[in-house]
Amino acid sequence: MSDSSAAISVDASSRFEDSLPTSSVAMLAMLDDWGVHYALHTHPPLRTVEDSQALRGQMEGAHIKNLYLRDGEKRNYLVVAEESKAIDLKELGVAIGAGRLSFGSADRLMQFLGVRPGAVSPLTLVNDQDQQVQLVMDQSLLDHDKINVHPLVNDKTITIAMDDLDRIFAKTGHLDTRVLI
Repeated sequence: MSDSSAAISVDASSRFEDSLPTSSVAMLAMLDDWGVHYALHTHPPLRTVEDSQALRGQMEGAHIKNLYLRDGEKRNYLVVAEESKAIDLKELGVAIGAGRLSFGSADRLMQFLGVRPGAVSPLTLVNDQDQQVQLVMDQSLLDHDKINVHPLVNDKTITIAMDDLDRIFAKTGHLDTRVLI
């Protein structure tokens, strides 16, 4: 085996969470300290909505997709939407006054939200202490009692109440600034 093939590829699973600004263990401890109740589910790493649909079984609550986007003026956005919602980046840009949107790079994702691709979730906002990421949320999610989110890694999912998610947004400073679409 050559040195290059022996290299370990870092992914978004718990295996490498110690290299994150906030580990999933620390995230869950934070939620415990804040009195947030959750059900923890462990599973193989989920990289796409399709992976999630194939493995989730009868997990209750809304299932989401999360997009880390940037506009031409280098503003950052975290879009949280129901997994089945079609998102047209051009229309979304107009709706939120951002102009042309594109996906942010893995490096910027780590810089601003402290996770790797595949682990983006609303909980990543705990790493946005300087409020550099605008939360954009699908309004239809507010109709659900519970939501499923990754706790900063993609081999765990927690089910939490939407009220608790709002409490988390309040703690991170994103509740009053979020944009509903």
